Amino acid sequence: MDKLVREEIFNTAKSWILEAGNIIRNKINEPMEIGSKSNPNDLVTSVDRSTEEYFVNKIKSKYPKHLLLSEEGFGDNIQTVDGTIWIIDPIDGTMNFVQQKRNFAISIGIYHEGIGEIGLIYNVMEDILYTATRGEGAYKNGQKLPPLKSGVVLEESIVGLTHLWLCENPLVDERVMQELVQTARGSRTYGSAALEFAYVAEGVLEGYLTMSLSPWDIAAGMILVNEVGGVSTNLDGNVLDILKRDSVFTGHPEVHKRILEDFIKKGRK
Repeated sequence: MDKLVREEIFNTAKSWILEAGNIIRNKINEPMEIGSKSNPNDLVTSVDRSTEEYFVNKIKSKYPKHLLLSEEGFGDNIQTVDGTIWIIDPIDGTMNFVQQKRNFAISIGIYHEGIGEIGLIYNVMEDILYTATRGEGAYKNGQKLPPLKSGVVLEESIVGLTHLWLCENPLVDERVMQELVQTARGSRTYGSAALEFAYVAEGVLEGYLTMSLSPWDIAAGMILVNEVGGVSTNLDGNVLDILKRDSVFTGHPEVHKRILEDFIKKGRK
């Protein structure tokens, strides 16, 4: 993607995500419809849907040739990475949104011919916007994030984990995961994959791993993490397919390598 084109799209996407966040903040205490999708804990609200519709209308109006991959079903049926694709989660962390009214984000990843060009993650209630453009670094509210420091060890790291490694058919032996938790300095669960990616990019977390995420959960975050020198793979250490659901492991390259070799591969089922 041409640099000038990328800059124009970035500025447009930034204005839209901030406007959408403002709309959500103004509606946060209003009555809303709450339903579920794959299971009773997989929540969806009328605000998820209206926010996604907001982006669909904006994108299709200004960029009619661009495609949209999104969580709530208003996007296109995308089979290849050809062209320019916006990958959007209108509210990442819907359970937090419903029960806490905080700790959720809008996530937008823009890919061109399969390459991540622009990533935006907006922590709506704290008014914190993480942004990244390919080759130009990652930012938090306009302040450039430094590259991840070298010499980081797992024993001094905080790792983001989800409870899914304790599910009925875990991908990694739970005894190995318990060993990982005991070896790291600490573990955290924030309930929003987009925010956990942003925290890895910021250096608040040294790693984040989960058993299963969709493209809209990771599209923006991968770009942010990449721009500060981080690594994102699945639990086999393979490159993530931006159009498919998969296990996800993102983090500081040294911590990523240590966890992958000493824990994940040892406990992989």
